[in-house]
Amino acid sequence: MVWSERQRRMLQEMGIRLWAPVAADAVADPSPTAAPAPAPAPANVRLSPAPAAPGAAAASQQAESNDDPGDDPGRAAAIAQLAWAPLREAVAACTACGLCKERRQTVFGVGHPSAHWMIVGEAPGEQEDRLGEPFVGPAGQLLDNMLRALRLTRADAPAAQQVYIANTLKCRPPRNRNPEPLEMARCEPFLQRQIELVRPRLILAMGRFAVQALLRSDQPIGKLRGQVHRYQGVPLVVTYHPAYLLRNPADKARSWDDLLLAAQVADEASQAAATAANVKLA
Repeated sequence: MVWSERQRRMLQEMGIRLWAPVAADAVADPSPTAAPAPAPAPANVRLSPAPAAPGAAAASQQAESNDDPGDDPGRAAAIAQLAWAPLREAVAACTACGLCKERRQTVFGVGHPSAHWMIVGEAPGEQEDRLGEPFVGPAGQLLDNMLRALRLTRADAPAAQQVYIANTLKCRPPRNRNPEPLEMARCEPFLQRQIELVRPRLILAMGRFAVQALLRSDQPIGKLRGQVHRYQGVPLVVTYHPAYLLRNPADKARSWDDLLLAAQVADEASQAAATAANVKLA
C-alpha cells in the first residue's frame, strides 16, 4: 500500500511506525558494521508501535490512568481520517489501554463495508480473541439464526443483505470481565470511524455496553428497547445481546420484536433513499 504523507503523519501521531522498502537507487553500505536495511512488512503483519517521542511517555501514562477516561483529541482526529485498510492496521497496533497486554489479537469487524445494517456488540470473548472475528461460538450461531430469519447474513452478499458487525471494544477484557470506562473511551474513535465509513441505514445495538457507548445512557435495555433512537442521525434500535438470550431464553420473544422494529425502520430508510435517488435523477 502507498501511504500519502498526510496519512503517515496521522499514523505517527497514533504511535504507529510504517516499514517501507528501500528505494531502488539506494546504495548499500559495504562496510561490515553497516546494519541491514529493514525489509518491508507483509500486508498481514501487524505494525509495531514507534518509539515514544519526548513527552509521549507521560501522555501514554496519563491515557492509561483510570482517573482520566477521556480520549486524546489529536488521536481521535487522526483516526477519524483513516480509510478501511489503515484503520484496520491502527486497531491491530493499538496500545492505548492495558487490554493490549493480554490479547491474542484484536477483533476488528466483519461484513459489507457499505452494509445497510450495522450491528454493534459489546466486547470480544475468548473465542473472538482466538479467531479475530466478532460474535462466534454459541452467541454467534444465535445471531446468525436471528439474521437468517430476516434474510440477512454476515456472509458475502449485496449491501442490502450482508450486515456489518463490530464490537464496542476491539480487545478481550481478561476473564471476560466488564469493560472499564477508560477502555471504552480509548476504543470509541475506532467504532465511530467504522460507523462513518459504513454509513448504515440502521444500527442495531446489542447489549448494555454497546448501548452505553452509542447512546450515552445508563438505563437498562428493558427501558430503551421498543423505541427508535438516533446515533449521529442514523436510526438505532436497542436489543439484548445473544449471549444474554442464551442465559435468558424467555426474552427471545422480546428480542424478536426488536428485530421486527429494526427491519421496519431499515425498510423505511431504504424507501427514503430510493425516493431521494429518483428525485435526484429526475
